[in-house]
Formats: sequence, structure tokens, C-alpha cells
Amino acid sequence: MAIAGVFGALLGSFLNVCVHRLPRNESVVRPRSHCPRCGMLVAWYDNIPVVSWLVLRARCRHCGQPISVQYPLVELAVALIWAGSVHVFGIEPEALSAALFLTLLLGILLTDAQHFIIPDEFSLGGLGAGLALAFFTDIGIVRAAIGAASGFAMLWAVKAAGDYALRRGWIGGREVQETLGEAEPPSTMGGGDIKMLAMIGAFLGWQGVVGSVFLGAFVGTAIFLPALFREKKPLVPFGIFLALGAAAWLVAGPRMIAWYAGSLAW
Repeated sequence: MAIAGVFGALLGSFLNVCVHRLPRNESVVRPRSHCPRCGMLVAWYDNIPVVSWLVLRARCRHCGQPISVQYPLVELAVALIWAGSVHVFGIEPEALSAALFLTLLLGILLTDAQHFIIPDEFSLGGLGAGLALAFFTDIGIVRAAIGAASGFAMLWAVKAAGDYALRRGWIGGREVQETLGEAEPPSTMGGGDIKMLAMIGAFLGWQGVVGSVFLGAFVGTAIFLPALFREKKPLVPFGIFLALGAAAWLVAGPRMIAWYAGSLAW
């Protein structure tokens, strides 16, 4: 667990780089880590996960500008994800699959929340990783492939139907058009969400796809319901809620099914 936690912290540091650079179409390899304000390169001793942020008192060594608390929090979160996965599954392929999946979900959540973007490196890269790991985990390649296909097909159908309804003016097309601008046709959902759900299916199977969509929609509705009564409707980054739903399903999906089945029998 300790080794997994240290590796997770290092991976969390790299995840911070990905979250910052991928939405800007920048390389995650070059240049080396540097202060985004003064541009000075970060020395290795100032790049130790969590520790360096505390030692530097959350400020750049060179220009003294504050360093966001997001950096140590992400590093700590990924460390706990990897240590927790080993604790639950042991030193098994399932631990690697769970830890990698949750790390990808965290990256998607952060980029979608900040930039309304789900980078292909997370979604399509995760899809490939999920299918590859399925050969070594209990889900199996057949269930993983069915899950990926069903995830893609489900949201693609929802997007196609929603976009058609917007163009026909059956739902709030004018409000969406005003929000997006005249240069873009109105759309109910981005392609990133579709690819993300395919990735979720590769890790969790078709049951996880259904559960993630249901839980994500439930949480998203609960949070954004008051905003529906405002004059200007906000754009909803659905990837955030898909990530939360998928994480919840991974952790407690079987227990949710058992509880629901029991409540029906009662």
C-alpha cells in the first residue's frame, strides 16, 4: 500500500500537468515543469508531491506567486486512490484497473469542470487501457467490449435525438444558440461525453454504463435544478457527473443492485 501510495502521488503530479496542458493543446513532456507566471523551471526538490508545496508555503521559490492548492490535493487524492485500490483488491490486476480508472475519472472531472473539455488522451486512452486490462481482470474482454459499445451507442443516440429536437425548436434551442454563439450549431452534448462513456463501459461493463448515467444524471439534476429557473440557463459539464456516477458504481455498484432488488422484493 505504501509503495502504491508513493507511485500514486507521483502519478498525481503528472496528472496535474495533464490537466493544465491538455486542454491548451500543449505537450505534457516538454517543456519541463515550470512556474506558469514567471516561467522559471521547477527544480526536482521543489517538485516532490505534497511535500514541496508545504515546504514552499504554497508559493513559487522564484517569483513568490501563490501555487494553487489543487496541486497537492490532486497528488494526495491519487495517492489515496492507488493505496486504497491495493488495500481492497490486493496485488492483483483488479487493483491496477480500479486505480487507473479512478485516476482517469479525476482528470476528466477537473478538465471538464475548468474548461468544458474531455481530452481524448483521457477518454480514448482510457478506453484502450480498459480493453487491454480486461484480458487480465474478472470483467473479461467480451463484457468490456460490449460495455464500451453500449456506452458509445447510448449517448450517441441521446445526442442525435437531442440535437434534432433543438434544430426543430422543440426544446430551448434559442437559449442554447445564444449561449454557444452563432458560429456553432446548437448541440445537447459534446462528443467527449460519448467517448468517456465508452471508456466507462470498457472498465465497468454495460451495467456500469447504465448505473453511471443514472447516478450522474441524478446528481447533476439535483445540483442544477435551481438553475433551470434562471433567465439564462448555464451549460452543464456532464462529464463531471458521469465521473462521479462511475466512481460511485465502481465502489458500491453491487451493493446498490442488492439494495434495489431487496426493496423491490419488500
